[in-house]
Amino acid sequence: MFILRELFGGAITAQTAPDLIDASDIRQVPNTQEVFMYPQSNVSVILEILQRVERSHYDDAIRFHFDSLAHDNSARSATVESVVMIPNDRGDGTPSAIVLKGVQMVPKFNHTTPDKVQIFMALFRVESKAADLVLTFNVPVESVDGGAVDSGGLENAEADFNTFVRSLRIVDFGLFA
Repeated sequence: MFILRELFGGAITAQTAPDLIDASDIRQVPNTQEVFMYPQSNVSVILEILQRVERSHYDDAIRFHFDSLAHDNSARSATVESVVMIPNDRGDGTPSAIVLKGVQMVPKFNHTTPDKVQIFMALFRVESKAADLVLTFNVPVESVDGGAVDSGGLENAEADFNTFVRSLRIVDFGLFA
């Protein structure tokens, strides 16, 4: 079951799991981000508006964002498993999604053993506004603090990601002004 969630004041909509916790209710979130957390695990969802990266090929562009995330996370390793394009055939002006699946080994909270985090990332290139809209699901599959998901949790997170990506609709392109 999913709900239609308004993001960035309704400028973007997407179908999401109904029980996601809005991180802005708990902590400060930059106004260029929407951040959600799953209530029963350490899975997080981030939708972020970024300046468009100057990579002409879609594969290079999403790999740049994945590598930037790895750098920001101080990942010990980052491996891309796949990159695919999911065309938007709805005719609503929302760009097609470039989807990356990968794994990062991320040290957390000063532990010596890194967490294994499955990354599901989607890039929507809003070329007319020189913006990249990046959706990231961070799914810990091995964790030293017990926040990891099992194989069923990973499958659910991936299904939620796929629903979010395929349903994401940019309603108001003025958001990117």
